[in-house]
Formats: sequence, structure tokens, C-alpha cells
Amino acid sequence: MTTFDDILEEAGKFGRCQKRIFALLCMVSMPWAGVYVGIVFQGFTPDHWCRDTAVVERRQACGWSLADSRRLTVPLVNSSGVLQQSSCEQYEVDWNKTTLTCDTQELDLSRTPTTACKDGWEFDYEGRRSFVTEFDLVCSDGWLVDMYQATLNVGFLVGSIAIGYLADRFGRKMSFLVSNLMNGIAGILVAVAPDYVSLLVFRTLYGFGVKGGWVAGYVLITEIVGVEFRRTVGVIYQMFFSVGILLLPLLSYFITDWRWLQVVITIPYILFLSYYWFIPESPRWLLSQNKKSKAVKITEDMAKENKRTLSKNIETLTDDNAHSTTASFMDLIRTPKMRKHTFILSYNWFTSAVVYQGLIMRLGILGGNVYIDFLISGLLEFPAAFLILFTIERIGRRLPFASANIVAGASCFITAFIPDSMFWFKTMVACIGRLGITMAFEMVVFVNTELYPTFVRNLGVSVCSTLCDVGGIVAPFLLYRLAVIWLELPLIIFGSLAFLAGGLVLLLPETRGVPLPDTIDDIEFPDRVKEKAEPQNQQLANLLPNSDVSTNKDPATV
Repeated sequence: MTTFDDILEEAGKFGRCQKRIFALLCMVSMPWAGVYVGIVFQGFTPDHWCRDTAVVERRQACGWSLADSRRLTVPLVNSSGVLQQSSCEQYEVDWNKTTLTCDTQELDLSRTPTTACKDGWEFDYEGRRSFVTEFDLVCSDGWLVDMYQATLNVGFLVGSIAIGYLADRFGRKMSFLVSNLMNGIAGILVAVAPDYVSLLVFRTLYGFGVKGGWVAGYVLITEIVGVEFRRTVGVIYQMFFSVGILLLPLLSYFITDWRWLQVVITIPYILFLSYYWFIPESPRWLLSQNKKSKAVKITEDMAKENKRTLSKNIETLTDDNAHSTTASFMDLIRTPKMRKHTFILSYNWFTSAVVYQGLIMRLGILGGNVYIDFLISGLLEFPAAFLILFTIERIGRRLPFASANIVAGASCFITAFIPDSMFWFKTMVACIGRLGITMAFEMVVFVNTELYPTFVRNLGVSVCSTLCDVGGIVAPFLLYRLAVIWLELPLIIFGSLAFLAGGLVLLLPETRGVPLPDTIDDIEFPDRVKEKAEPQNQQLANLLPNSDVSTNKDPATV
């Protein structure tokens, strides 16, 4: 019997064919960045105040500045010990009964009663149009902005499960194409939504397809490359998300209307439908569905493009997972160590999503140059990928993973208490936090796969990663609602979550150089596996006295 991994040795583990497919699929990660954190620009909330129709008419007649009309409209309020003009209240004045001349200085409204805004709001946004300014989502309706991000993550949660099922049932390629068709339709519907309720519905549908399609692409590329290339391919596939992060502020700078920005973010998903002619179905999946002839044909085409020749071993090609045990959710929590791994990994998925999204969305409420701030923070995602690739085989998984979380938590705490006058120092510390949580987010993906036995590995990753989407639902409410109380309060919460995540990671076992577990017993009794291996190694050493076999060697390497 010949497995697909055996055939890849002959066809090429990462030849020209796989590189071409990999390059095409990496493009999928870039528009996902616009979907995932586009709220920073599409949901931008500019400086705003109550609109008073009579004052606006007088401003146009007298040639007043915005500052003049604003002084006549809104009162001063005490905000954290500082007097500033209110965004949600206005003077209760009937200008039809009050003489309003062009000389605004003569009016003293300091003792005038106030009321909530009656005629909507005015925005100081210099031509930039967001869904916040279009639908007046400020003051008492400000929480509805959070729903824009929360509904997307609800779509992620349901879509990743549903399309994951479809990918196993109907194939990786088909589910990838169907999800991109959904993305194209839902993305355009978001751009033309007539009201905010329909916008949220279409946004949920958008999330349903976007993440599922991205995961289908991830699975497809990792299934057609050699085992030793999977981790590198996975990290680089995620790194192209960071490329999208860099492109987003550039696009947003030139496209000032949120609806047109939405169209531009969606267009790539429509173009990805052309991949029908450029990427194959996964031969591994075809074998699992007993479609051997199609698997053989695709593998032969891959070998031909790689300029390799296959032996007749391909005629005995079989599915290397054909006899795997059926997994259930109870397998993840039934035994002590499996239960511990599931809890710690789920919490780390949750924390990574909350802190990562929170730190990015926070850039939109700081009041600085959001384009420059976003670009600088995006550049810091690239060192995260290189640090991972450099450390995981030299130091291990546990220490870099824990350190990344702890550095992110410490940076959040420190940033919260640095005064605004030390702007560049505060920005630098915040960027270090962004680097740390990016590294932690990328590491939890493959650490998750290494801590579960083979038969339950896919289910384990799926269950734990659902907490990522739950974190995405929670993140905007944590950020925007707590920032109203104190701008730095979300950072205290993010820091606490990340610190705890780092401490919990230290309770996980190190997996560097350890064979992937096959059974739950391999997880629960790792020493027993070593004890079983030692007599076998000793017997082999006695048979081959001149060999390099030793009882101290890992059985998987013998």
C-alpha cells in the first residue's frame, strides 16, 4: 500500500505546481484583512455635535465658522476633569422667539437649560463618509457600531463550522469557490444596504463565507505539500493577512466613501472565482472519498508540472486516514490532560482575538493620524512571523508562546499609564504589544494541532478556535463601551487577559521534537510511551551493535 505522502516524495513536496497554487491562495488572505478590521475606516466616528437647524441657517447667512455655530448650539461638560463641548446635548433655545444676530459674541448661553439632540448631528470629517455619519450612530446609538463587528464574527463562527463541514463533504475546492461566490454577493449587498438593519444582516452573511473560504484555502495548500513544508506554508499564508493590513490604510486614504471602500475590498473575492481553472481539488480528500482515479490524475498532473516522474507505486495509492477512529466532543474533555489542553487553548484563542482586534480598532478612537498609526502597527506584524520561524525549532513552542502573551499584556498595562505628552514612547510600547499578540495569535494555530491525537486533531482545532469568534464578538463592546468611561480602561482589560493567557501556556507541555500523538493515552501518559519504546530500542541495539541506535533516542526517529 502507498500513501499520498509516499507519492509526494516522487511528485515533489513543494515543487513548481505547489508554489503556483500557494501563491494564488496567499492572495485570499489580503482582502480578509479589509473585512476583519475595515471597521477602523468604514466605521470611523469623527468629532460631532448636535445639529440645530436655526443656527445652521444663520451660519450660512452670516458666514460663521463651525466653531461659532457650535458655541451657540452645545454646552460645555466636565469630562474626566476637563471642560469640553458636549457631543450629545444642546442648548434648549427656541430661536424663533430669540433674536439671533450675526454678532455671536454678545450671547451668553451658559445658564441656558440643555436637552438631548433633536435635529440629528453635525460631523467634522472633512469629506470622509463612514456608516457612522450616514446613519447617525453616535451617543445613545453608539453601541450599534459595535454590532457591525459583532455580526461579522457571528458569521465567522457559523460559517467556519458550516463550510468546514461542506469542505469535508463536497471537497476543498468546491467549498472554497462557493464561499467566494457568497463573499462577492454579500459584499456588494453590504455596499448598497439601504439601512443599518439590512447592513448588519448582509454583514453576517459576509462573515459566513469569508472565514470559511480562507480556512478551506489553508487546508487545501497544507494537504498538497510535504509534511516538512506545512508549518512554513501555514505561517506565510497568514503573513499575507499582514500585507492586507498594510494595503488597507492606503486604500482608505484615497477612497473616502465607506461604500466604495467596501466594493474595492469585495472585488478580489469575485476574481477568486477564476481559480476554478487554476487550482486542483485536494488529492487527499479525493482518496478519503474513494475517488482514486481523480486523485491519481491530479497527482500525475502535479508531477508533470514539477518535471518529476512517478513510479508504478501510484497504482496502490490508498487513504492513509481510512481507518481513523471517529472523534467526539467528549474526547476533548473526558480525561484530565485533554481537558486541561482544551481549556487553555480555547482561552488563548479567545484572548488572541479580543486583544488583537481590540488593539487594532483602538487606533480609530485615539484621535491621531489613523492612516500612519495603522500603517506602523501593520509593519510590526511581519517581525512576528519571522520570530516564530526563528524560535520554534531553536527554543521550542511553550516559552515563545507564553512570552508573546506576557509581553503583549505588559505593553497594554504600561501604555495605559504613559501620559499623552510622551506620544512617541507611548506609540512604541503599544506597537510592541501589537507585535506580541500577533505572534501569540499565529502560534496558537499550530500549537493547537500538536497537542491533540491524530483522530481528534481536526475536531480539537475547530472547537477551540470557535472561541476566537466569540472573542471577536466581545471585542468591540469591550473597547468602545469601556473607552467611554476611560480611554485607557480597555488596555487594562486586554493586559489582564494576555497575562493570564501567558501564565496558562506555561502549564502546557513542550512539543518541540516530540512526535505527534496518535492516541489519548499518548497525551495522558507520555512517560509510558517512552517506557514502551526503551525495550524496543534496546533490543534493536543488541541486534545492531554497530548502529547508532541508543535507548535515549526518540522512538519516532529510530
